Amino acid sequence: MPRATLLFEDREIWEGGFIVEMRIWAVAEPVPPSEHRFKYALFFGRPGERIVLFDNERGKGDHVHIRETEQPYVFRGPAQLIEDFKAAVRSVAEGARL
Repeated sequence: MPRATLLFEDREIWEGGFIVEMRIWAVAEPVPPSEHRFKYALFFGRPGERIVLFDNERGKGDHVHIRETEQPYVFRGPAQLIEDFKAAVRSVAEGARL
């Protein structure tokens, strides 16, 4: 297996320059301290402005950023990850009336 195989990728540009970008890879070894074999970055924001980000950065593990707040995220598989990300984006977008 290669070091990483792209499993899912989607990108949308919304009105106002907002970007929704999702990427999920299968990896040969877990990205420490995560214990699963997925690497992911799901982003919502604009250039230079991170509004929502779900990722599992090496050394930090699974976590989510909502604006300036960062908290742990319980990874329950790629499908649930996408649903959780979309729910967070909807919540932030509705609250800010984007």
